[in-house]
Amino acid sequence: AADVQRLQPGEPVLLADGAGRVARCTVTGAHRGALDLSVEELRDEPEPAPRLVLVQALAKGDRDLLAVESATELDVDEVVPWQADRSIVRWRGERGEKAHRRWRQAALAATKQSRRARVPHVAVVVGRTALAERVREADLALVLHEVATTPLTDVSLPAQGEVLLVVGPEGGVSPEELDALAAAGARPVRLGRTVLRTSTAGAAALAALHTLGGWR
Repeated sequence: AADVQRLQPGEPVLLADGAGRVARCTVTGAHRGALDLSVEELRDEPEPAPRLVLVQALAKGDRDLLAVESATELDVDEVVPWQADRSIVRWRGERGEKAHRRWRQAALAATKQSRRARVPHVAVVVGRTALAERVREADLALVLHEVATTPLTDVSLPAQGEVLLVVGPEGGVSPEELDALAAAGARPVRLGRTVLRTSTAGAAALAALHTLGGWR
């Protein structure tokens, strides 16, 4: 920070431990690669409610990474990688471990950039069965789908608990997946008249949910 931001004595700095604790500090000394800080205030941010979870289908290129970054900047609490039926990318073995590590790194970098107090958890990759179980456990589960009749803006958010938001891959959520998720309790919803890319749909939906919930 001392080198990149060229911080000088007297300037304010915010530090976070990634788990909700934030320190408001003042720079008292700046050296090459190091800072001396005086802690002015230490606080613990309350747990967000409701808890927002993005289930993001694996996508080709860096589209899923962009989705993780944007969701983190929009204050998502957990990101769940989803091996959807129509996902072109497959996470297996060493390649899957590397991809999962990149998702975690993207979430951490976006946390720092957006000055969040908490780093969102990046869960292990799930398939249809495991995702259906997450849907059953959630207080509200929503699946973005272009043929859904219910607008996302018509949804009422719970004051507490967990809200699960499912975003499909480039080819969309398959009929079999939609049936399985609906049977587990998920509600298909649409964002609007246009069809968004998998890299941007989650961010747009999270922004809408924040608006509905008073931006927590």
